[in-house]
Amino acid sequence: MSFGLVTIPIKMYSATEDHSIRFRQIHMPDHGLVRNRKVCEIEDRELAPEEIGRAYEVSRDQLVPITDEDLDQLPLPTAKAIDVQAFVPEEWLDAIRYGKPYYLERDGVVATKPYVLLREALKRSDKVAVAKFAFHGRERLGALRVVGDAIVLRTSTAKRWKRSSEPKPKAPSHPTRRRRPSPRATSWT
Repeated sequence: MSFGLVTIPIKMYSATEDHSIRFRQIHMPDHGLVRNRKVCEIEDRELAPEEIGRAYEVSRDQLVPITDEDLDQLPLPTAKAIDVQAFVPEEWLDAIRYGKPYYLERDGVVATKPYVLLREALKRSDKVAVAKFAFHGRERLGALRVVGDAIVLRTSTAKRWKRSSEPKPKAPSHPTRRRRPSPRATSWT
């Protein structure tokens, strides 16, 4: 994590746990588990995990394979850093855009003094730090704020992903022509 000329080695870990009840699908007559199998639509056979990759869909008929090496070579300036951009009052930020929270923990003795300095500065100023960082291969914005004795990073969703609070228009009462799904879509699980 860096602000100005100060760099703080940190570790990042989730600040929340999921305690939801999860159900499995079963075959009712014998209670056998239902499995989702990954099948190649061209060869019509089940694939091993090492045979499966990812691709970007340019158009309905064109896929561009993307490897881990391709993603590693993306020019993300914040690939290994959380870069503080500004300090702003919390009310300036749209709480609806906040995503998952992560605790930032100082990594090593050297990080203690600058970590505490940033934490105390955030507490005293009553502000949050707006920061850029890379996460899951994508550069994002987030907000740093103090919770107890920890600095918490709240990820932020892009404005375009925020749903409108306006009611959705009703669907037409007459049936409309529906597009047939791509055969490719049936193999995704």
